[in-house]
Amino acid sequence: MDTDDRLSADLARDLDRAFDALVVAHQDRMYTIALRMLGDPRDAEEAAQDALVRAYRALATYDAARIRELRLRGWLTTIVLNLCRTRGVRRSARHARPISLDGDGGPALEPTASRNQAPAEVAERHAERERWASRLAELPPVYRAAVVLRHVDGLSYPEAAAALGRPEGTVKAQVHRGIALLRTMLEADARHDLEEMTA
Repeated sequence: MDTDDRLSADLARDLDRAFDALVVAHQDRMYTIALRMLGDPRDAEEAAQDALVRAYRALATYDAARIRELRLRGWLTTIVLNLCRTRGVRRSARHARPISLDGDGGPALEPTASRNQAPAEVAERHAERERWASRLAELPPVYRAAVVLRHVDGLSYPEAAAALGRPEGTVKAQVHRGIALLRTMLEADARHDLEEMTA
């Protein structure tokens, strides 16, 4: 029995007692998803908290059998994504700030950094993280959500498809297209940088 299955069983037995364990197990990943989708740490924190409140309220209305059958990771992901979409629509009138990857480990799209890097390597790593963050924020939301779930949160394609409410083939295509768009943007940046250096 995996951790989420055990957690579902505990929630079915005693929601109030087991809910803290659900929060501890999932709050960080829910915040990370919200941060990648919204780009603002405060908005992401609010979305993650709101998602947990909504999850509790929903669980309080479910019978024990339904709770035991829940796929918690995907179910919680769906809740936080829906809240991010709602907040994203409200924020669309404002200018979105680029997503900051500082302090949260960065996306799985990037190679991991060594603690023994020279200062120049650290600076280059930081600049690379900022390029990824900026470009990820520029992806259309449909591609951003698919890329975030697959390559940042590490969901499988079936899990991402369930969380997004889309067919698995559609999600695979959206991830592929999102990664292709990111590569195209980064290649254009590199060409621009090269042109500036040679001008």
